[in-house]
Amino acid sequence: MKMNHVGIMVGNMDKAVEFYTKALGLRVVMNNTKVIEERGSAIGRMCIAVFGEGFKGFNIAHLVTSDGIGVELFEMVDREERHHVDFSRLGIFHFCLQLPKEQFDTAIKRVEEYGGKVRMDIHRYHPEDELKQAQMVYLEDPFGNLFEFYSHSYEDTYASDYE
Repeated sequence: MKMNHVGIMVGNMDKAVEFYTKALGLRVVMNNTKVIEERGSAIGRMCIAVFGEGFKGFNIAHLVTSDGIGVELFEMVDREERHHVDFSRLGIFHFCLQLPKEQFDTAIKRVEEYGGKVRMDIHRYHPEDELKQAQMVYLEDPFGNLFEFYSHSYEDTYASDYE
């Protein structure tokens, strides 16, 4: 099994597409499209099954990372403007993008320029070992959705001794 895509709720589709393309470098596959609640099409029936009766519709955009992972952005008609992080609740709380550590500073500046926020200083997993250079940092998009930058693959980061 491999990862195909992730869906993210956003508060403003135009701002979200701008952030995810210009700050994070994703590419638009299908731009902002309106979906209404209806039973006349397969997609309409599927949306009612997923979101329930009375979801009122949404805007959706499909983007893709440089390695082909899809990112669906959802702007529901009935929504909050910002995600409120609550670490006591179950569910997915972040996603992670990989880029070389030499690109962290430039990428972080773009995140801030397009309305995102840095949540911590860049952290090095093994500061005592010069041979292990894996770094990470947590950030958030303009709507409070958390994400991370990793400098190394997930397996490379965790397949070594970790303290």
